[in-house]
Amino acid sequence: QDNSFEQFIINYCNEKLQQIFIELTLKEEQEEYIREGIEWTHIEYFNNAVICDLIENNQTGILAMLDEECLRPGTVTDDTFLEKLNQVCATHQHFESRMSKCSRFLNDTSLPHSCFRIQHYAGKVMYQVEGFVDKNNDLLYRDLSQAMWKANHALIKALFPEGNPAKINLKRPPTAGSQFKASVATLMKNLQTKNPNYIRCIKPNDKKAAHIFNEALVCHQIRYLGLLENVRVRRAGYAFRQAYEPCLERYKMLCKQTWPHWRGPARAGVEVLFNELGIPEEEFSFGRSKIFIRNPRTLFKLEDLRKQRLEDLATLIEKIYRGWKCRTRFLLMKKCQIVIASWYRRYA
Repeated sequence: QDNSFEQFIINYCNEKLQQIFIELTLKEEQEEYIREGIEWTHIEYFNNAVICDLIENNQTGILAMLDEECLRPGTVTDDTFLEKLNQVCATHQHFESRMSKCSRFLNDTSLPHSCFRIQHYAGKVMYQVEGFVDKNNDLLYRDLSQAMWKANHALIKALFPEGNPAKINLKRPPTAGSQFKASVATLMKNLQTKNPNYIRCIKPNDKKAAHIFNEALVCHQIRYLGLLENVRVRRAGYAFRQAYEPCLERYKMLCKQTWPHWRGPARAGVEVLFNELGIPEEEFSFGRSKIFIRNPRTLFKLEDLRKQRLEDLATLIEKIYRGWKCRTRFLLMKKCQIVIASWYRRYA
């Protein structure tokens, strides 16, 4: 119920994770259909980039203004920080504060004067402004770090590398908010180089009890985790896509015309393969570089046919090997019999 600076930066991280989830699952997928020339009707979704910008913008973001308050000379309090937010963010559609003198919130008794509220992707969250400035400041003074670095204990010395006289930096230490922002940026950069798989966890109830499902709580999570938009994109789109070359290489054994070698473009080979298998036209689409399969059952059918074909090929290889082995043994026995018979006739 009481949210301060710690919960604020946690929610900021959640917003960034939600943003990369949107980029990779909703935006990127729809752009791929357009890029591949697949007929597609765009599905609208809420992009939370505007919320991330409200928090991390270098000029008008909440973290930037908090750092500015921590660094500027003069009397600095949590109230002056809130006043600054009210001046800069008063008109932002996702920022709410009674001190901003905005007509929308003057009569909102659920919003105290010493708080501000952000409409996050997953709902509105109210933050107590008290303690923001103190928690954002790095209160570990440079002379304390230097004293710890001079300790004889190896562990204590290792915990304070910034106290090394050879690495003295006269600049003011970075604030907690700026350090966290840099860490989140590093995390996002790392995730964007990967191909992540998402697992969304739904909390069924607040009692941590088994076999109890709170329908309102579950629906709230589904709505605010972006699962509805994701399901709409998935149902309207294609469950599987693959480049023509690996697709043909994997399933070419299912068609006599493409097995064992296909002499021609990979796309033409895939077309021949799918026509031979009698897959309905509404179940797949040909892109510029990929084949798109709409329903998982079509893919399961291909995999089942491939598994059966592998078993048939294994049986065929086994049959040919056994025939070769028996024929080789028979020819060897026949040759031996001829040799024995010729020697027997010679001495008979």
